[in-house]
Formats: sequence, C-alpha cells, structure tokens
Amino acid sequence: MEQNKKIIEPDNTAVRIALWRALHIQMDAKPHILEDEIGLKLIAPPDDWQQRPDMDVNFTKRLRASIVARARFIDDLVIEQVKKGIGQYVILGAGLDTFAQRRPDIASNIQIFEIDQPDTLAWKQQRLIELGFGVLKYLHFVPVNFEISSWWDQLLKAGFDTKKPSVIVCVGVSVYLTKEAITSMLKQTASLEPGSKLAMGFSLPTELLDEEDKPIQELAKKGTRESGTPMLSYFTPDEILALAREADFKNSNIISAKDIKKYYFTNRTDNFLPASGEVFLLATT
Repeated sequence: MEQNKKIIEPDNTAVRIALWRALHIQMDAKPHILEDEIGLKLIAPPDDWQQRPDMDVNFTKRLRASIVARARFIDDLVIEQVKKGIGQYVILGAGLDTFAQRRPDIASNIQIFEIDQPDTLAWKQQRLIELGFGVLKYLHFVPVNFEISSWWDQLLKAGFDTKKPSVIVCVGVSVYLTKEAITSMLKQTASLEPGSKLAMGFSLPTELLDEEDKPIQELAKKGTRESGTPMLSYFTPDEILALAREADFKNSNIISAKDIKKYYFTNRTDNFLPASGEVFLLATT
C-alpha cells in the first residue's frame, strides 16, 4: 500500500559533507579550494540550512577546510591518473560525490563506480534524474550493504574490469571500519592490475592532533556513537604504512595535513586551514 512505501533518504554524513562544500563557496574567501554546489542542488535543503548547528561557520571552519581539501586532492589525483591512461575510478563510500557531474570532460573518458549504501545511491540517482543530470553511461552505482555483502563482488557484477589499471578512493570510511575490515580492503585493492592507485583516508589518534582539533574529534566520537555508527579505528602514520606493506603494495607514502596545507592553502590570509585529524595513504600496486 502507498502509505507503507519506504521513504528513501541519503546518509546524514553524506548530506553534511555536501553542505559543507556548498558553505565553503558561500562563506569562505576566494580563491575557493573546490567549486561544488551540485550537492546543495541535490539536497535542496530549507532556506535556513545554514542555521543548522553542524553548519556553524566558525566552529566547523577547520573541518570544512579538510573536507574541501581532500575532495580537491582526490580530483587532482584522478585527473592526473586519467591523463596517464587509467580508465576506471572506484569510489568506496561515494556519498553525494559529484565528480562525474562537475568534470564530464574527464569523467566521460573513464568508467566511474560509486559504491555506497543502497538508500543513499537510490536517492541520489533519483535526484540526478529529477534535476536533469540523468544517469550518465559511464557512471555506475554499486549499492552495497557492507554488513552482509562483499563490495568487491558487487563491483565485479557492475562491470569492473580487473585487467585494467584503476584509481580506488576511500575517504571518510576507514574510521568506521574494524582493523580486520581495513586489512581485507587493502589486500583486495593491492591485488589490482599493476599501476593502480589507492588513496585512502585515515583518522589519527587524538594524541597526534593539534590542540585545537582535540575537542572537535571528541565531539565527533560522541555524536557518531550516539547515532549508532561509532568511530572504531585510528592509526598512526607508521601503522598505516605497515598495513600497506603487509597488503603487498609496491610502494606507499603518507600525505599529511601539512602536505595538504602546502598544496592548497599557501598564502591564504583568512586563517582558513584544514584540521590535523586525517592523513592519506597513497599506494601503488
């Protein structure tokens, strides 16, 4: 019956990140690190969305800077690798990613596989159609309930070619996974065609954060625990590199928050700087 029809909604974290990306354009000084308001169009929030507690311009400043910087870093990596001939791009925990819509000049030359929870992807697909973006022939939605099914199996069913070098991206995900799940994911991606690249975000333990970021992390831990999706895994850079070696990547290195600052925030005078809580593993098969 119609009244029992399930309401499909996107993941709360995916919505928050998309709104932070829009907030960056609307509230932060130029030059913007990333230009992306497509997520805002997808969500179509109430007019007072900037009044949400999690949109406080000052309190969220460092987190917002981290979110737009990591998106820019991934954009730059994918564009660089496509120019080198890589033909597949896999986004683990895609959320409301908009690369395919923002950069059709690049995206149309590759196959993009967005992996996430079924409700988030179904909602996103519906909104893309409603807004006239449509579902592009090179964009593949791969719905996965991570608790009961294998993302790898679902990726293969969606047409992923294991014989082609690929870029695999996983940001904002590892902190919610067990060490065993992360180890399994690394081993799976390390077995990809030689020349494939993995960019995976990891959260640092509290003691390695800048002092001003420690209260924010504690609040985030509390919030996610209360929402039923607790943060589980934190790693030092040495521990991350050890995991990559054990997974048998040919080479790997850490991109730190200091590296990100140097790439994208040099010469800014507005104190818009990323938080210290996340680093990237950049590894090659």
